Amino acid sequence: MMTMLGKRQPLEQLAQQQWDLLVIGGGITGAGILLEAARRGLKVLLLEQTDYAWGTSSRSSKMVHGGLRYIAQGDVRLTRHSLLERERLLKELPGLVERATYLFPLRKGVFPGRWPMKAILWLYDFLAGIRDHRYLNRAEVEKRAPGLNTDGLTGAMSYTDALTDDCRLVMRTLLEAARHGGLAQNYTRVTGTQRVAESFEVSVTDRVNGGTATLQARHVINATGAWADRLSGSESRVRPLRGSHLFIDPARLPVSDCLTVMHPDDGRPVFVFPWEGVTCVGTTDLDHPEDMDIEASASERELQYLLKLINTQFPDVTVSRDDVYATIAGVRPVIASGKGVDPSKERRDHAVWKSDGIVTVSGGKLTTFRLIALDALLATGLIDARAHRAGQKTREPMYQPLDNAPQAVQHFLHASQDDQGFIEWLLNNESVVHLDDLMLRRTRLGLIKPNAGLAVLDRYRALIQQGLGWDDDRWEQEVQRYLGLHERFYGVPGLPDMERMAG
Repeated sequence: MMTMLGKRQPLEQLAQQQWDLLVIGGGITGAGILLEAARRGLKVLLLEQTDYAWGTSSRSSKMVHGGLRYIAQGDVRLTRHSLLERERLLKELPGLVERATYLFPLRKGVFPGRWPMKAILWLYDFLAGIRDHRYLNRAEVEKRAPGLNTDGLTGAMSYTDALTDDCRLVMRTLLEAARHGGLAQNYTRVTGTQRVAESFEVSVTDRVNGGTATLQARHVINATGAWADRLSGSESRVRPLRGSHLFIDPARLPVSDCLTVMHPDDGRPVFVFPWEGVTCVGTTDLDHPEDMDIEASASERELQYLLKLINTQFPDVTVSRDDVYATIAGVRPVIASGKGVDPSKERRDHAVWKSDGIVTVSGGKLTTFRLIALDALLATGLIDARAHRAGQKTREPMYQPLDNAPQAVQHFLHASQDDQGFIEWLLNNESVVHLDDLMLRRTRLGLIKPNAGLAVLDRYRALIQQGLGWDDDRWEQEVQRYLGLHERFYGVPGLPDMERMAG
């Protein structure tokens, strides 16, 4: 079996085949469905309208975690499932999913205090089958988190969760699916589905060359996340919520642990953590009523909100917008309660529903993508209840080592992204179509390097042009396209990238 995504295939080749399952959406949920279906010997195709992980799955908080707040909300079942999946991923993908220490500072008179947090963390560890939490006194906290505001500080609770690169987790899952014969194609938009007898005709458009075709599939799963309502054929169920993060110069805000700190304005927990060589701060939680076909971007309001958090928690640093390398904003596909509650109080469960034969899945957490995939396959009838239960309980590994792949493909968090062998492998094996695919998703060089990573592009120009068959005109077009996207959607609000680079 092939173990790579390789080059995109002509639509006419895809149209000549009868597919058992067509998955729409190339985020973590779609990738998980592709892998679980391919592992069971199904003939399955995944189509993504933009690039893999272009939506929510490259813009999360990078955490594979159980979710402490879900315990606080009484959702022990979701927390337990998340924690067991966290432990599975830690075991199977070392170097891509890594255990990390989190500190929850405790302040006098501020809820929750030491003993409520200790009780929650005891249950958290119990559900995961580990024991990792402990109390740190004030002196230990000051040593572990130098510069942290000490007003009222009494100590901290220390516990562990896990960090990942969400986009690389998607790519690793797609590569694993390809090993089992699953096929995926990016920049291919589904424009319509029609039920014909016992199967579906699916109209698609190639967004690279404009070609169109009609594909045949026995089953269709709509796994488009925040876009799910467009293709579900049912009433709207998704409440799009935007979460934004800042990537900050680590010399200005160095942290070695993941800090969970409360925002002074609304008491929301916000994370400040080390990620791929920079300091990441997030997230916000706002309704996102904007056009979903336009990339989400951090607003000035969100920038100021996160800067206020940083400068309140680290009063001696005075971080400004000039210290921000890049921003990223994602839209969470939260299943709406219909009660008009505060965005942060909406539950993070997933939902699976069926309309006119099409199965739609949306909501849920990055951590539980495998379980979500099994629920979606059950809804199609491609697996029965017995196979579903067995899949939930199995200890059979999802992932096997990839032969002849650079270290960064399997152990991304410990490898250099700025590596010629890795870049060359990506160009040959991971369906790179545009420069932003390479700089923002296959690698994160456009987020973690100053000036949108232009120095990296200059260094690898010849390699990229050769690998993708681009002449000098195409290169210049792609550079301008990438810089325009970076400035508009990944830059610092109110301060154009070009101005920052000149300064």
